[in-house]
Amino acid sequence: MNKQAPNSNPSQTIHVLLICGGGGSEHDVSLRTADFIQRELAKSPTVQLTRVTMDGDGRFVDENDQVRELRSDKLLYSASGGNSGSAQPVDYVIPAIHGYPGETGDLQSQLEILGLPYFGCGPEASKVCFNKITTKLWLTALGIDNTPYQFLCADNADEAAKAQDALKQWGSVFVKASNQGSSVGCYKVSDPEALDGALREAFKLSPYVLVEKCLKVRELEVAAYLYDGELVVTPPGEVCAPEDTFYSYEEKYAEASRARTHVVAEGLSDAQLGWIREASKRAFVGLQLKDLSRIDFFLTDDGEIYLNEVNTFPGMTSISMFPKMLQNQGHDFSSYLGALIHAAVA
Repeated sequence: MNKQAPNSNPSQTIHVLLICGGGGSEHDVSLRTADFIQRELAKSPTVQLTRVTMDGDGRFVDENDQVRELRSDKLLYSASGGNSGSAQPVDYVIPAIHGYPGETGDLQSQLEILGLPYFGCGPEASKVCFNKITTKLWLTALGIDNTPYQFLCADNADEAAKAQDALKQWGSVFVKASNQGSSVGCYKVSDPEALDGALREAFKLSPYVLVEKCLKVRELEVAAYLYDGELVVTPPGEVCAPEDTFYSYEEKYAEASRARTHVVAEGLSDAQLGWIREASKRAFVGLQLKDLSRIDFFLTDDGEIYLNEVNTFPGMTSISMFPKMLQNQGHDFSSYLGALIHAAVA
């Protein structure tokens, strides 16, 4: 039976602005996440939802194809004009944009300036966690093991030589653009002749590139979120990518994905479960996350566990793990989000 989150004021109508899209590489996935959130909030009679899609030029377009503007008076106007009487109030914002500018902290900074409460992590935590290199530096500072890596800060011969040395030492590497999400700009390389091409592609997407040791691992994920004022860390689920590939963007979100997911991973020892739970709590608190996150781990054949990445606004499509793990914990998503919304505007 689903446990219902408490509602701080069940009779109060809250005007919620749902922002999705973004115009970037994860635009379409963002729309699917927004579909899920919109369906869930439709269950709440106290929420009045307005949905807008951000295009590549940063404009908000509503479901009637009208351009809208969110201004400092916390009203959503029609860009074509009109007076404040025709504008809609905004009490709370859900920035459901994967990648830039939703997970990078840019959109959250604008909402902070406007004084609007919103769902998800703040600007600093979003920025830190979206950059793969700063994430690793923070994890190390927090005493949390993460995968061996080499950091490249320029697309030149000296930095490429560091990557070649890493490939020679480790045999196989992942080349990752540092500030892309959902495995965008991620390339698995085992051939030295293919390394330069992968580096060039990654540097097209980011000024910094991560070269990470490729490990044979089980990919584990936990949902960590605040519920009734308490931090909840679910038991880890597992993502099983096909043997001939890694968990790429296509395998994460394509309808024809061959990846399999298990809401609860099997065969983990109490010690492994305890380490994952403690590392998740330490990351959530130490990185000052808010409301929700999905935290991903690698478990090697030798039993080593590494924290791979922290997602400050995880996907919520029909095959996404975060809502599945929350539900498996016995929590109803619409009640969970509704309680956060009412608490924020109380």
